[in-house]
Amino acid sequence: MESEITIPIEDELRGIPGLVSTRSWSNNGNVWINLEFTLGTNMDKAFAEVSSRVQRVRNWPLEADRPAVGGADQQGNSLIYLFLQALPDSNMDAEALAKFARDTIVPKIEPIPGVQGVSVEAPTGERILRIRFDPWRLAQLNLTIEELSRAVGRFQDVGGGTVDVGRRGYALRFQGNFSADQIGDLTVAQRGSTVIRMRDIADINVEPDKAFGVTYQNGNPAIGMRVIHQPGGNTLDAIDGILTEVESLNNNELASIGAQIEKSFDPSVFIKRALSFLGGNLLLGSILAVGLLWLFVRRWRATLIIAATVPVCLLATLAVIEITGRSINVISLAGLAFATGMVLDAAIVVMENFERLRRQGRTPGEAAMEAVTQVWPALFASTATTVAIFIPIMFIEDVEGQLFADLALTIAISVVASLIVAVTVLPAAARHYAGKLDLDENEARWDGYADRIFGLIDTNKKRSIWIPSLILTPLVISYFLWPQTDYLPDVKRDAVDAWVGLPSGATLESARTEIAEEIVQRLDPYLKGDKQPELLNYYLFVNPWGLNTGIRIKDQSRIEEMTGIVNGEILAGFPDVQAFAQQGSLFGNFGGNGTIEVYLQGESDEALRELSLVAVDAIQAALPGGMVRPNPDPNVVVPELRLTPNDRRIAELGMTRDQVGRAVRALGDGLYLGEYVSDGDRMRVILRGSAAADPEAIESAPLVTPNSGTVPLREVATLLRGVGPNQISHVDGRKTVTLMINAPPGMALGEALEKIQNEAEPKIMQAIHSGETLRYGGDADALIKAIKSLSTNFILAAALLFVIMASVFRSARDAALVIIALPLATVGGVIAIQILNLFKPTPLDLLGMIGFVILLGIVVNNAILLMAQARQSEQEGMNRTEAARAALKLRLRPILMTTGTSVMGMLPLALVPGPGSAIYRGLAVIIVGGVLVSTIFTLILLPALIQLGSAKKTDDGRKNPPTKDTDDKPALGGGPVLEPAE
Repeated sequence: MESEITIPIEDELRGIPGLVSTRSWSNNGNVWINLEFTLGTNMDKAFAEVSSRVQRVRNWPLEADRPAVGGADQQGNSLIYLFLQALPDSNMDAEALAKFARDTIVPKIEPIPGVQGVSVEAPTGERILRIRFDPWRLAQLNLTIEELSRAVGRFQDVGGGTVDVGRRGYALRFQGNFSADQIGDLTVAQRGSTVIRMRDIADINVEPDKAFGVTYQNGNPAIGMRVIHQPGGNTLDAIDGILTEVESLNNNELASIGAQIEKSFDPSVFIKRALSFLGGNLLLGSILAVGLLWLFVRRWRATLIIAATVPVCLLATLAVIEITGRSINVISLAGLAFATGMVLDAAIVVMENFERLRRQGRTPGEAAMEAVTQVWPALFASTATTVAIFIPIMFIEDVEGQLFADLALTIAISVVASLIVAVTVLPAAARHYAGKLDLDENEARWDGYADRIFGLIDTNKKRSIWIPSLILTPLVISYFLWPQTDYLPDVKRDAVDAWVGLPSGATLESARTEIAEEIVQRLDPYLKGDKQPELLNYYLFVNPWGLNTGIRIKDQSRIEEMTGIVNGEILAGFPDVQAFAQQGSLFGNFGGNGTIEVYLQGESDEALRELSLVAVDAIQAALPGGMVRPNPDPNVVVPELRLTPNDRRIAELGMTRDQVGRAVRALGDGLYLGEYVSDGDRMRVILRGSAAADPEAIESAPLVTPNSGTVPLREVATLLRGVGPNQISHVDGRKTVTLMINAPPGMALGEALEKIQNEAEPKIMQAIHSGETLRYGGDADALIKAIKSLSTNFILAAALLFVIMASVFRSARDAALVIIALPLATVGGVIAIQILNLFKPTPLDLLGMIGFVILLGIVVNNAILLMAQARQSEQEGMNRTEAARAALKLRLRPILMTTGTSVMGMLPLALVPGPGSAIYRGLAVIIVGGVLVSTIFTLILLPALIQLGSAKKTDDGRKNPPTKDTDDKPALGGGPVLEPAE
């Protein structure tokens, strides 16, 4: 399979545009090749290119089917698992049920929007026409296998074109096809007056081919149907459509034949629960944010005017999502929940400024106009930076960009909508109700808070201590407290997933009777409720390479208990097998917390087997409690009977290597002779000898030769016993053993990778021979690439912020002072996630890394408010120290209000447990911690930075007036940009 099929296909597929990786698995009877393309590749073109190239493969083995090209068919792309079972009073056997599934059920499910296809996993193979001959009877009649195969090849219809006879044209067709019952009368050869017919030497039957695997559902043999998700399709709509169709089938077609479809794995249950949970968090966050707002404002009417921003912005966001053709999912709904507190920021700043102007004696109309005019530049800058920070995320082409495009888009739309509402709807509402508003006039308390903060930085000596401390300390803390990294969050499914590796040489039948049926019996008491915890349902699938099972229980709070029972009881006691179970992961990684793949590559099967044994021991020593699963497993080998041809003797007997090979194939699994059509069904024709009792019977099998009569097979080939791999795997065209590694529970992927690289890799490298290599893949490789990508995008986002603020402020210096606040956000996120780790281990995953990027656009908002107000005060004639004090007094309360409402809006996502909360908990905690800590320090650091270069006092104690910039460029609000005085 490897040399005749896999390698030619791999050679032909090289160089396809967008192709990232090629992986193949070859075994006795099947080849599966997986092609991975870069994100953004036009898959329709890729599909056409792959199909075209596969068809160009030359010298295709006659007995091999042409390859079928299709989309990815993996667990991660599955919509739902369905199981078709015959009811107790049904007379449908497994073969008839499988045919019904393919002919009736699949055509009804595949047209449903969102469904790419249905993979049917039946306990019986496809129907074939099997001709089983007796080699000894063949020898007695002096018949060769070649004569028999040629005779079988004659029963086919042949088109003769058209024949013109006079004025008429006739279609000419030779009806050579037989029915299965007539094949026995087929003349194979004639010896004198003796006619040898097919029934004299062979038994002819139409029967199922060997089964690929056996499926059980709730203890009963079943037809497994895996429904594949169509890329871009709506998951919930597709599953709802499937379940509606299944209900119709159960009540109609299946009821009439005594069968029924049941579902097992259904992701819509989790998605609906997660969406409901997020909706509750969104409502709770809104209530908390509005409640905190009231504590600051203490007037219901003012609170409600500001709070009205939330539903208006969220509805506007939903409208834009609908217009752009996107759907509400777990990620976009989380984005709405994150935005709940953020959309109040602009409204708070405008209303706060409106209140201040009203107290100064402005009329409602004047206050409304000036309130917007004065803060518009700052609001525009803060909104632009918040939105701009998401641009790199939305244009990342890797998984992280694809995963969080909806999150970025949702928050960006909400923030833009909040700016529009704050400068249009809110001033109009405030003006209309101005006469009735009795706003809080207790300024003395807030001025006192501002004076205390400013007292920390009111001298050069104090500033010389605070500024370097607040810049360097966060960097040092972040370096030493930086958490361990992971790829994706460990989101558990409500199921126990188990895997069993079969012993060497195990057949499908032995695996079914000795292992699968025993597991079914052990699970039966739990399914019936005789033992606890009671099962909701389970499925079990066994094939020649292993056994997989998924188990769900009714009381999900006992899932860990059930995991222990499966490991200690259900899978225990089977000799020569490797078995383990863990709670399933939503993201499809067995073990849940990510998979590290180590590729050991070389040219020799035996050398790779020895190397993989060394590698497994080294990695298990480095990761006690972790799981290392090699594929192919070096401990699982297949007994082989290797027939080495004797070319000299073959030539003496008048035969060829090809003829001997075809004879061996006929004596073994069967020789493919073509296709047979009966009643519209097309099936393969297989010529196979009667089963051999032992290897010696194969050696002594008779062969009729052209020159020397009948000789035993041992004369033309030497039989040697040995072992070989049960599967051969290639990665990017090289023979590979893949070590799939799950870190021990509680250990992050990054930490596990570090231990492997530092402790196990040196031992492995010592055992590597010339030409062998070691590579990393899986989630570990994806994590390394994601860190590089996000690091680049973090720098790009910071640069983009600088450019935007420099253009808005018209001062690179002011933009640089605001950017300095960014490290403070980092340390807040790091501290927050470390605090969370004390209660719930939460590594820094891909989502959390994106949280640091999002923080850039959020934490600069406070700094922008302070900087804008300080520059405006300078334009009014204040020096920098006075301007910094005024900015702190005027913007302290709105900064605390916006920070508080933002934190309250996100707090439920960070703290409330529930379905799917692990997806965004780390992200929420990082943003909440970053916003809190950066706000506290920004109130100290930025006013200190603003005072840098303030005017020196003259000898008489008066301050020199501020110095204008030489080019007299206008600053924010129209005044000049001030540079440090000489």
